[in-house]
Amino acid sequence: MKCTRCGAAAVIEVRRHNAAFCGACFRVVFGNQVARAIDEYDMFAPGDRILVAVSGGKDSLALWDVLLDAGYRVDGLYLGLGIGDYSDRSHVLTQAFADARGATLVTVDLADDFGYDIPTAARKGSRSTCAVCGLSKRYVFNKAALDGGYDVIATGHNLDDEAATLLGNTLRWNIGYIARQSPVLAAEPGLVRKVKPLYRLSELETAAYAFLRGIDYVVEECPLVAGNTQLRYKKAMNAIESRSPGTKAQFFLGYLDRGAPIFRTADEQVDLASCANCGQATTGTYCAFCRSRAQILGERLPEVAEAR
Repeated sequence: MKCTRCGAAAVIEVRRHNAAFCGACFRVVFGNQVARAIDEYDMFAPGDRILVAVSGGKDSLALWDVLLDAGYRVDGLYLGLGIGDYSDRSHVLTQAFADARGATLVTVDLADDFGYDIPTAARKGSRSTCAVCGLSKRYVFNKAALDGGYDVIATGHNLDDEAATLLGNTLRWNIGYIARQSPVLAAEPGLVRKVKPLYRLSELETAAYAFLRGIDYVVEECPLVAGNTQLRYKKAMNAIESRSPGTKAQFFLGYLDRGAPIFRTADEQVDLASCANCGQATTGTYCAFCRSRAQILGERLPEVAEAR
């Protein structure tokens, strides 16, 4: 098998493009796909300060690497979730990546900074483990970006992630979630702009890029992820993709081109206020994070009259 671009021996086959690439050409193709995603959605400008949420996995580290290589002003943000050896190893690998590239890593620890970790939240909170983890990440990412004066938050969500999310929301006809699914979430008062520069690249492609770049990353899944519905949707999409290469791209990219404009007309806009406890943006008196944290810690939020 020869490289589609240069004719040298290929090391990776991308079936959905009916193409194969050598290592050097694949790195170029990968970078071009990220650049195309940034340009198509005007994600950020060369002078913007970018904060990449890094978990120690292949996707977020590959994203940080390709943005650094492209010359962007980009720091990493690692959130310690307190999931035993898994979190410890994730932090070590993320810090090693930053040190090797002379990059800045901002570290936040849930237990130290907010009084709980994810295993504790799973036992004491009313939300599922993955739900409270996602809520915590969204809150901390936004807070860290605001506190650090960053212009944009970038996450490593890839094509597989986006296609699985769209499938799940479509099966349940969650119109609001479908309407808001986009490679870019615009900045609003109290909310930093969020972008997904890897949305055109599959999980296999990000893994190949990480391998070719010599990036050491956490291979195993989070030990608390068992039963996560997102994994079931990914498995279903993988089964279809194996028989019909390109299905994921046709599904999600087709939605962006043709479906998103239709669904956005049905999206109801909501007014944002400041959380009475922490000051971050919310649609109610208290943000979901503060309510969840109070429940986990057994605390009581101030009465509305006192808070106001």
